[in-house]
Amino acid sequence: MSNTHSVFLKEMGITEWSSKDAVHAISSAESSVQVQQATAIAPQEAVEKVSQGHWWFFGTQPQGDAQTLFQNVVRTLGLGPQEWSWKSTNDNLGALQAPGDGLPVVAFAFGGPIAQKITGERDPLPQLRETILSLNNGADEEIPVIASFDLAQLVTKPKDKALLWQDLLLAKSVLQNI
Repeated sequence: MSNTHSVFLKEMGITEWSSKDAVHAISSAESSVQVQQATAIAPQEAVEKVSQGHWWFFGTQPQGDAQTLFQNVVRTLGLGPQEWSWKSTNDNLGALQAPGDGLPVVAFAFGGPIAQKITGERDPLPQLRETILSLNNGADEEIPVIASFDLAQLVTKPKDKALLWQDLLLAKSVLQNI
């Protein structure tokens, strides 16, 4: 694992992980045999990364260190450019539509006031976190919303990055179970 990833994960409060390179090195011979067997069984097929859905990120557009943190979040989640978009609370929330590809959507709110605005909830962030909220986009469709800390706040309170990671894992789990 590169030093950049190690530093980022350490800042997020993650201290134990397995390197993909190490796992690959250990099982390279076994993997080679499995690939050969799979090729013999099925015709050659293009292997593509399958998108699990779309992420809508709501909050103040990050700047400086907060922007770097956000880029690291997207990279760590393994999201491609078509798998996420930045949304503004000034957007007409009722007009937001899930992409036409039929894949599920999860919304992630950076900050308590942002979560309150898009969900209509009035509780403070500590009560909104670790809860699956919803954004009603007016199309008889509710988009699940996960609330977390504002990115700029996380830059000044690095210990809360581990809590951000928990919130991201909850959102990922919700997305996979829609």
